[in-house]
Amino acid sequence: MKADTRSHWRRFRCSLGSCARVSFLPIKELVMYCGRTGLGLACALLLSGATLGMAVASADEMKFPLRAQYVTVGVKPISTADLLARFNNYTIIDARSEYEYQTLHIEGAESVPLSSPGFDQSVKALADKTKKPLVFYCNGTTCEKSYKAAVRAIQSGVKQVLVYDAGIFHWAEANPGKTDLLGKKMQSASQLISKADFAAHLLSPRDFYERVMGDPNAIVLDIRDAGQRAGVSLFQMRDVHVPLDNARLADWVSRSKQENRAMFFIDATGHQVQWLQYYLKEQGLHNYWFMKGGAKAFFDTL
Repeated sequence: MKADTRSHWRRFRCSLGSCARVSFLPIKELVMYCGRTGLGLACALLLSGATLGMAVASADEMKFPLRAQYVTVGVKPISTADLLARFNNYTIIDARSEYEYQTLHIEGAESVPLSSPGFDQSVKALADKTKKPLVFYCNGTTCEKSYKAAVRAIQSGVKQVLVYDAGIFHWAEANPGKTDLLGKKMQSASQLISKADFAAHLLSPRDFYERVMGDPNAIVLDIRDAGQRAGVSLFQMRDVHVPLDNARLADWVSRSKQENRAMFFIDATGHQVQWLQYYLKEQGLHNYWFMKGGAKAFFDTL
């Protein structure tokens, strides 16, 4: 390599290395520089690496849209493969509601809902007790609870914190043998309820209302919490308020099966019923319906 070429090469490496980051250099500027210095092949390789890096970053952003904003505050993600490989080396924490946890969770995970009053103290105590890094998870890549839980743990003084942002559904699909469904170890990923199966039991607020009012024998259960319900009946006092708890729901499910009566469920936004469906399916219930979008969608149509 000639002396002048080596000089150009050193300057070019500086522009791509310690002096600046490739992903932030204008591609047009790099191409022009390559043309002036005659470093065609080297530039081509570096440019391809830069554009590939940007493509990978974009793909990651699409797969994990919330990751970038939390990485900047010290929240590090862990992959499915890494979590499985060192499974016993972590304290895994489910940041979702207790009902979601009881329905489906990673084997051995601790339930510490992000919304619980003693969240900070609980995660700090777990970290001190187990002496292991904490790994938080929730439902999936667009679920923010795991990230927020990790931030809270860091702010509470926990040093080793990770987030499994792929979420419980991805974990269950990949590792059913290390997943608990309704208190039992999963045997197959096929036990997960598909989007199509869930959609088959959804009714628009209008259709839901018309079916309920047209069926005097229908069992209508409002599973919102007391604060969400605020004492308001949506179906002229025909709807019964039953907290989202399988033990409390068991009598109604049994009555529905024995008397061959359809069941209609109302939640706040259409998300709680997705977890309820696992219990209904386990009980062998078929004639049940959910309001698409929950009570919020119902009020939006008024």
